[in-house]
Amino acid sequence: MAQHSTHPGGASRVRRRALLGTIVLVVLVALAGLAAYLTRDGRSPSITPAPPSSSPTASASAPSASGPLTPGTRPGALPVPPKTRDPIKFGKAAAAALWSYDTRAYSQTELRTALRGWLTTEAKYADPASVDKVVPSPVLWKEMATNGQFATAKVNEGHFPNAFTRALQEDPGAITQAYVYAVTVSGKQSIAWKGSPAGGAESRSTTLAVQCRPDRPCALVGVLPSVAP
Repeated sequence: MAQHSTHPGGASRVRRRALLGTIVLVVLVALAGLAAYLTRDGRSPSITPAPPSSSPTASASAPSASGPLTPGTRPGALPVPPKTRDPIKFGKAAAAALWSYDTRAYSQTELRTALRGWLTTEAKYADPASVDKVVPSPVLWKEMATNGQFATAKVNEGHFPNAFTRALQEDPGAITQAYVYAVTVSGKQSIAWKGSPAGGAESRSTTLAVQCRPDRPCALVGVLPSVAP
């Protein structure tokens, strides 16, 4: 699968990516007050920028859901975050949004803005650069739009990674500072374009950092650099 070019970034992007790495470490190992920053590169894009060639749901305890999910991932619709307090349900909806796009219906800028709308409003935790990275560059988007390319997503399952579950069991109170959960989602992305309505499909997996404070709906923190089992 071809990869699109990454966005140029400055010191602020490096610091924010490092902060996300720190948050993820805190989430996974449940160590409050971790001071070291961890920067990870080499993320794989979740949106396929060019036409490709032709499991059971894990159970985990989580806050109860509040309100129906609003996928907003059908062709032609910009993704709208659901109103839920369940990190797994939110993570599944977020993954579907990240794996879906429609170059026929909106611009690259509109999609990028919509996906940023899923992020937490707490700036010290939000990592917009990790979300921007899954959106094709403006130049690549234009090429895709010429072919009328669009993608839909089907989510198969979502779960807390094993390390995260163990950390919560060992220290349930460690999460109460930021309320950031790690959620791994797997599914399939189906892509089609002019002249090939059937298109093709590829399996997808991603691990997201999701913030679910008790007094508000969940929000996205960012996309982790690698998939946590």
